Amino acid sequence: MESALAVENLSKSYQRRLRQPGLLGAVKGLLASQFEQIQAVQGLSFSIGRGEKVGLIGENGAGKSTTLKMLTGIIVPTGGRLEVLGRVPWKERRQLALNIGVVFGQRPQLLWDIPVQETFELLKTMYRIPEDVYQAVYGEALRRLGLGPLLGTPVRHLSLGQRMRCDLAAALLHAPAIAFLDEPTIGLDLSVKEQVREFITDIQAKFGITLLITTHDLKDITETCDRLLLLDKGRLLFDGSIRAFEQKYASDRRIVAETHKPVDPSAAQSLSRDIGNSGGKVVEAGGHRLVVEYREEGAAPTLIQLILQQFQVVDINLEKTDIETIVTRIYRQPSLPE
Repeated sequence: MESALAVENLSKSYQRRLRQPGLLGAVKGLLASQFEQIQAVQGLSFSIGRGEKVGLIGENGAGKSTTLKMLTGIIVPTGGRLEVLGRVPWKERRQLALNIGVVFGQRPQLLWDIPVQETFELLKTMYRIPEDVYQAVYGEALRRLGLGPLLGTPVRHLSLGQRMRCDLAAALLHAPAIAFLDEPTIGLDLSVKEQVREFITDIQAKFGITLLITTHDLKDITETCDRLLLLDKGRLLFDGSIRAFEQKYASDRRIVAETHKPVDPSAAQSLSRDIGNSGGKVVEAGGHRLVVEYREEGAAPTLIQLILQQFQVVDINLEKTDIETIVTRIYRQPSLPE
């Protein structure tokens, strides 16, 4: 697969002034400033092929925004090698700009005082967008994102959610080769988030756009991406498919059964003994609800059979740990897994 983006041993460090408390500390700081070195990104290596859909996630301070700013040429790395579409972003930023689309959270790229429609037309001219491409993306944006009523409104009069929808349309208007989307659904309600994800998915599929999305809403990743990059303190903790991530870090699955009669404690104890050899454990047994946890993916049929042998079940469901819960657990561990 042809590479759209290549990162090798990328790093970025900053100097931060140390401030001592109180007036005396402030005076000392003026006379003899002390600094500490902050390593925002360290030893980062990965590549993304043309047309891939990749999510970049991590806690605040993990290095997501710094990485994205280096990829778009906004800041210069301290070390390492980086190419986007065969160009070095901070050296060839102007040439690269015609082939990338960028959304940076709450930092609008739309012109503040003119109506949205005029910004779109200006972008069409600036990017020399072919008429068929413009109409395809513009039409899809009107349909999916509900932009029609906003076209005549100056950007400064738009709410955050309205601005985000217009910003996303503007970023993808020229069907860029690669799109960097930082928090593309911030400030949106649940129904509009779904519309935004559908729009991103449709435009990506139609034009083969390479996507790199950073977000705190992990549903953005699971519904639009196939691959996941997990950062921790500037280092790459995981790089692989979402399924591989779930298989590596999802510690348990659950069988949730609703019983016809209230669960008999002695029957629950008996079940607990029976399922122990099959890798299961009863974690909840009360009222009409019985919950069994297990780790091995292939254990479910055996465990369900054992449950049905001892209980009259009216409903049963298999649940796996969602990706948001997995990520939360990873970051709560005192020592993150490799």
